[in-house]
Amino acid sequence: MSKIYGSAEEALDGLLFDGMLIAAGGFGLCGIPEMLIDALVESKVKDITVASNNCGVDGFGLGKLLDTKQIKKMMSSYVGENAEFMRQYLSGELELEFNPQGTLAERMRAAGHGIPGFYTKTGYGTQIAEGKEVKVFNGEHYILEEGIFADVSIVKAWKADETGNAIFRKTARNFNPPAAMCGKVCVMEVEEIVPVGSLDPDCIHLPGIYVHRLIQGEHEKRIEKVTTREKKEA
Repeated sequence: MSKIYGSAEEALDGLLFDGMLIAAGGFGLCGIPEMLIDALVESKVKDITVASNNCGVDGFGLGKLLDTKQIKKMMSSYVGENAEFMRQYLSGELELEFNPQGTLAERMRAAGHGIPGFYTKTGYGTQIAEGKEVKVFNGEHYILEEGIFADVSIVKAWKADETGNAIFRKTARNFNPPAAMCGKVCVMEVEEIVPVGSLDPDCIHLPGIYVHRLIQGEHEKRIEKVTTREKKEA
């Protein structure tokens, strides 16, 4: 059965429901699944929890789902660069579960490998540890973090073959692989789909076994903060 779908809407068909947990790849505006996010907006699915490093920026990326009030809770490391994110959180409209970046990535990766939880020193003695089990190993305190088992993962890759073996472009290889792994169903958008055998097996970042549905399309790739110098100084 082919994993390739004609559009983001088709690829998400039958997967969405109110109150679901979605793991989203990307970091800021780098490597984000733009087309799938737009399809989520159009779907009108609501009360969703999103596990992602941050929530895009105002009006773009996951920020679009904030504008439509479709997100009930964010599981994130960073809330900067998005005024609406901060406004909704401070006003009590949005739930927020803070995670250190490494912990968030490992919670996704752990779930993708069938590991329900792990102990880490990160966050011990802070608000991050409140309500969590603590154990002592070799005289050091560790807190229990649970794996993130998402209903659906949405990620973006640079290239993939027809079976879903994927390569991510530079820093887009941040949260995309672990986010892809932790979903019951992974939907991946790519810039280019190539025939099986076209990719060097040693260069594969994500095995196709984790990917269930594929779409190809054009991406805006907006720059979060444009910083330039005068040409004579460059």
